[in-house]
Amino acid sequence: MARPGSLSGFPEFLPSQRAVELAVIDALRETFELHGFGSIETRSVEQLDQLLRKGDTSHEVYVLRRLHAEDSDSGLGLHFDLTVPLARYVLEHASRLEFPFRRYQIQRCWRGERPQEGRYREFTQADIDIIGRDVLSADADVEVTTVMAEALSRLPLPPVTLQINNRKLIEGFYLGLGIDDTAAVMRAVDKLDKVGPDGVLGLLAAAGLSTAQSGACAALAQIRANDTSFTDSVTRLGITHPLLDEGLQELATAMAAAAPTNTDTFTVVADLSIARGLDYYTGTVFEGRTAEHGSLSICAGGRYDALASDGRSTYPGVGISLGITRLLAPLIARGLLDTDRSVPSCVLVALPSEDSRPLSLDVARRLRARGIPTELAPSAARYGKQIRHAERRGIPYVWFPAGDEPGTSDEVKDIRSGVQQPADASSWLPPARDLRPQIVRGKST
Repeated sequence: MARPGSLSGFPEFLPSQRAVELAVIDALRETFELHGFGSIETRSVEQLDQLLRKGDTSHEVYVLRRLHAEDSDSGLGLHFDLTVPLARYVLEHASRLEFPFRRYQIQRCWRGERPQEGRYREFTQADIDIIGRDVLSADADVEVTTVMAEALSRLPLPPVTLQINNRKLIEGFYLGLGIDDTAAVMRAVDKLDKVGPDGVLGLLAAAGLSTAQSGACAALAQIRANDTSFTDSVTRLGITHPLLDEGLQELATAMAAAAPTNTDTFTVVADLSIARGLDYYTGTVFEGRTAEHGSLSICAGGRYDALASDGRSTYPGVGISLGITRLLAPLIARGLLDTDRSVPSCVLVALPSEDSRPLSLDVARRLRARGIPTELAPSAARYGKQIRHAERRGIPYVWFPAGDEPGTSDEVKDIRSGVQQPADASSWLPPARDLRPQIVRGKST
């Protein structure tokens, strides 16, 4: 068989790199569940008319079709995000769900776009959402903000900034300026990272805004603060509107609630340039970024007052999506993230001889029964060779069974320090950090 070629846009990790991804997923799951979010997993395919209902996304959808099917397609496509499946899921299971419905979902998605760093055709995404029936308190915006902020702050990543804004704030500001087509202005401001300030001013002029209106919109987009002082900056611009006041209050509440999650490597910032160009956002909006990813966001989301409707009830919600693959793959490729070993094994049980294999297997069984990842040496080679095997695999401990000789005991060796001491497989425990591979930060290569 010829050596297969790689496929761009479908990243594959080596074992130690996959351990990074699993450690991040486990940390996210733990944080989400600590806050009472339940896990769901939706099917990988949805009806095409549902996948395309948000607009012109046909270029992103992989269509599902049998190889020898007579029809051109099955009317099914692989989901390209987890929001469309969530809307369908809520409508389909509404009678059996308790509202507000608190869900998290960590799952693969597929998107047929041009592959480049940070953009993939197959990727893992993590979403949290709170969904209400007909009404959803603004407290949900605050909670989702703090939960994702806490989750990101716990990850051993390069410095992350979570930028927060509120659509009511910016829409109220535009209405106070006498602008009717506020959605067009939001879409223009949302392109700030791509086209720059001058480009946004050009887009605003093309949308029919006067020089004064464009200047005021640009001034609003320049306001940033890591506390609630942004309210004073907005007030000084001299624009008033009831919706602006409502948005200012909601954003100030969210910022105050998220403040305790700030660390040296994680910061929550009120950034009034964040608009999120999609029209269905109605309140708080989010963008998460790291300096390592440039202008590419690693997480995004917001409040939407009409996730779905069945004609009798409307289901508002608020949520954030974190692109796990988008976040990790570039960092792993640059050597900035790895784990301290390539295998989950904490202990290698040595084989004194082939005849002693049952004894070594019994030691391994007792260690595993107590939650210690353990593997058996592949052969009864010299102990030095078995230790080198553990070193190559990154296994920190080698266990030497004593056998049946009276007066002897098993011994375990930390091959990093060289310390060897007597041990009992029924009671010995390694330090907690040695039980599982740990994420380590590296320098860019």
